[in-house]
Amino acid sequence: MKIELTYRNEDGYLLPNLTLREKPQAILGKYAYLRKKYLKEHRRVQYVNLLTTDMLTTHLSEVEETAYGMIETITKAIAKSEGITEELKVKDPMTWIGLMNNIRSSAEESVLNDLIYA
Repeated sequence: MKIELTYRNEDGYLLPNLTLREKPQAILGKYAYLRKKYLKEHRRVQYVNLLTTDMLTTHLSEVEETAYGMIETITKAIAKSEGITEELKVKDPMTWIGLMNNIRSSAEESVLNDLIYA
């Protein structure tokens, strides 16, 4: 694959006409920033490779989406297996909230270990 470059003359110097590729706009949240921090501190080579190939934002966006999906799936599965229903939510909302918060914390811990810090 041959790339043709064009040049412009500025003060006697030929400078290449380079442009950056358009990056997709990504909203990065908690899990993306945790992953980025982890990569910078513990997986420096992988971080630099993603950064220099312009794939870091894409990777972080995928991690963010995957993390939320995993947490939702795990939370629903545990709630179902423990018999936490909408009926309990109506009868005793405070108990339901406490149980769901515990389940969500467990799901998040699992995702952090399996996805973010892996």
